[in-house]
Amino acid sequence: MISLLLLALVFAECSLLAIGGVASTLPEMAHLVVDVHHWATAPQFAALFGLGQAAPGPNMLISTLIGERVAGLPGALVGTAAMITPSGMLALTVSRIWDRFEAAPWRRIVQAAITPISSGLILAGAAYLIRAADHDPFAYAISFGAAFINLRSKLHPLWLLAGGVGLGLVGLA
Repeated sequence: MISLLLLALVFAECSLLAIGGVASTLPEMAHLVVDVHHWATAPQFAALFGLGQAAPGPNMLISTLIGERVAGLPGALVGTAAMITPSGMLALTVSRIWDRFEAAPWRRIVQAAITPISSGLILAGAAYLIRAADHDPFAYAISFGAAFINLRSKLHPLWLLAGGVGLGLVGLA
């Protein structure tokens, strides 16, 4: 049986790396879950991420789903707590200190750097998911088409999801 301590350590590490949200940790989380511990395959990881994103609630539900997959309900609880607690405590601590240095020049530099860093990490996560989930040119076209439409329009992402499902069904027929 999987060690709950190991599960906690994996998600605590990912939690502390989550600059810009859980999506920014996807490459490292996938590496740990798929390559190091073999708790899921790359397509299974991508499917769990998609399920976690589609479900109502916070976007860190992938840790809950992976925890449940590898250790049942105790794993789900440990995965969730380990993903929330370290980054939550860090955010509370930093927010108390952050306001004290409002006029400091280094604060403006850090703020300017956080956006491109988190954007790059999120793009790396998206690239991983596309490679893990898409296995043919048709699936790649759906992914890139959805990304293009999302960037160029104000269409709600659920419509893109529904369209992708429809196109996927057509591609299977």
